[in-house]
Amino acid sequence: MKVEIYSDIACPWCHVGKRRFEQALAAFPGAGDVEVVYRPFQLDPHAPEEPLPHREVLAAKYGPQSVAMDDHITRLGADEGLTFDFDTVVENNSLLAHRLLRFVLERYGREAQARLKGRLLEAHFGEGLDIGDREHLTDAAVTVGLDRDPVAAFLDGGDLHDEVLDEIEEARQRGVTAVPTFVFEGQWAVQGGQEPATFLKILQQVAAETEAGAGAAEAGTEAGAGSGEACADGACAV
Repeated sequence: MKVEIYSDIACPWCHVGKRRFEQALAAFPGAGDVEVVYRPFQLDPHAPEEPLPHREVLAAKYGPQSVAMDDHITRLGADEGLTFDFDTVVENNSLLAHRLLRFVLERYGREAQARLKGRLLEAHFGEGLDIGDREHLTDAAVTVGLDRDPVAAFLDGGDLHDEVLDEIEEARQRGVTAVPTFVFEGQWAVQGGQEPATFLKILQQVAAETEAGAGAAEAGTEAGAGSGEACADGACAV
């Protein structure tokens, strides 16, 4: 089974969704046959390429409700063992980080990509890592066991820029409008950071459908957050 996870490092629900999906996968008997690939998506592709305080950015978008939004995800993250320290979070354009994740996938494989994805989310939301800073990204890659020199050399160049933008556009063409979005076998899509029990049920259903040779269906959204801006329960929408 192939699972493509469309997410953005700038999305707090992507951090929660990754943790919950991994918990479900650990309880799934067929986990060894599940191929997980992280795909890029940008909530704000026009975000300036400069570090800005998270509190300032969110307040400019959503006003006074931004504090309640942060408090909610902080409490929810704590229940999952995740740290959200929004006073230290620095916002930046996420394209460079997505390019690095694509590079790591191609050079080191899926497991290395998953480790780096987890580290970027963890450090961005809990330790003030700037996802647009080359040194920060290089250090994060080294932390998860990758070689510093090829990572630094990649980040200093322009490789995979167009390829990642094409992937993001392809995601939009497939109907992805919010993250995280989990696409199973290229056919079934589930939006939002669902509970582990929900993800486990979905894995079981997809496995059964696949084994039974069920006909393909167009990827659509099942469960999760609604449309519109802001990070509501389950997902961050464009």
